[in-house]
Amino acid sequence: MKNLDTLVIATRKSKLALWQSEFVKARLQEFYPDLEIKLQEFSTKGDKILDVPLAKIGGKGLFTKELEVAILEGNAHIAVHSLKDVPTKFEDGLVLACVTKRFDPRDAFLSFKYKSLEDLPKNAVVGTTSLRRRMELKLFRKDLVLKDLRGNINTRIAKLKAKEYDAIILAATGVQKLKLENEIKYFTPLDCSLMIPSMGQAVLAIESAKNKQIQDLVSVLHDKDAHIESSIERDFVDTLEGGCQVPIGVKATILDKENIEVQALVGLPDGSEIIKSIDTYKIKDYEKIGKKLAEYFISKGAKELLERAEKMAFV
Repeated sequence: MKNLDTLVIATRKSKLALWQSEFVKARLQEFYPDLEIKLQEFSTKGDKILDVPLAKIGGKGLFTKELEVAILEGNAHIAVHSLKDVPTKFEDGLVLACVTKRFDPRDAFLSFKYKSLEDLPKNAVVGTTSLRRRMELKLFRKDLVLKDLRGNINTRIAKLKAKEYDAIILAATGVQKLKLENEIKYFTPLDCSLMIPSMGQAVLAIESAKNKQIQDLVSVLHDKDAHIESSIERDFVDTLEGGCQVPIGVKATILDKENIEVQALVGLPDGSEIIKSIDTYKIKDYEKIGKKLAEYFISKGAKELLERAEKMAFV
C-alpha cells in the first residue's frame, strides 16, 4: 500500500488472542505479500484481574481499552478482538473496520468425567463466570452449583483437570482454534437452542482509527454474512444498553438468501425470570431488526430485569 510499509497489530498476550492476530496477519499477507505486518503485545485490565468476576469490575472494554489507546496514540494501526468483547460504542476516532467470517458460535461443555450436561450428577459443580451462561445453565438444571472460572483457556482447562469442577463451559471456537479438543475427554458444543451465545461470539473484529487507507486495507477480510448477523446482535444489546457482561443471549442465523432467524434471551443470573424470543425475519431488514426486537423486550420489562440482574451480580 502506498505510504505504508509496515502494519502494526495491537494484540493481547493470551494464546487465543495471539492465534487470532496471527490469523488476521496471515490472511492480510495473502492479499498484500509485500507488506510487513508486526504484532505488538499488550496486557489489558481483563487479563490482569483474575480473582474477581468480570461483571464486578466493569464489563465494557475490559479486553480492548489498552489496545485502543495504542491505536489512538499511533503505536498500532489495528487491533484484533473477539467481537463479543467489543462494546457497542466506540471511542472517538476509532471504528469497527471489518468483521471476519464467523467460526463456530456455540458454547461447549467440557469434562473429564461426564459426557454431557444431562449426565452430570445432582449438585455437580460447573465452572463459568459469565452471567449469561449461569442463567442458561440454571434454566436447564436448577440443581447445578455454579462456581466462578477466570483465566485464559489453558488455565481454565488446567483447573478442570485438577478436579476443581465437574465440568466447565467455554466458547467452542476458542478450544477449537487452539486445537485443545483432544486434551479433554468430553468436549461437546451445545446447540444454540439450549445455550444462546453472546452477541458476536466467534466473530473476529478488526478495529482501527478513522483512517480510510487502513480501513480500505483491511476491508478485504470483511464477511457480509458475519456483518449482517453480528449487526443485529449488537443493535439488540446496544438498544437494551446491556453491555458485555449482563445476562443477554442473542444469536442471528442466516437461513437462506431471504430469511434470518434471531434467538434472544434476557433474564436474571439464577434463571428465575426470563424474556425469550425466537423468530424469523427478512434479511433485507437487518439494519432494523435488532433495535425493533430490543424495543419489544423493553416493552416486556427487559430493562428493569437487567437492572435487577446487575444488582444480583454485585452481591
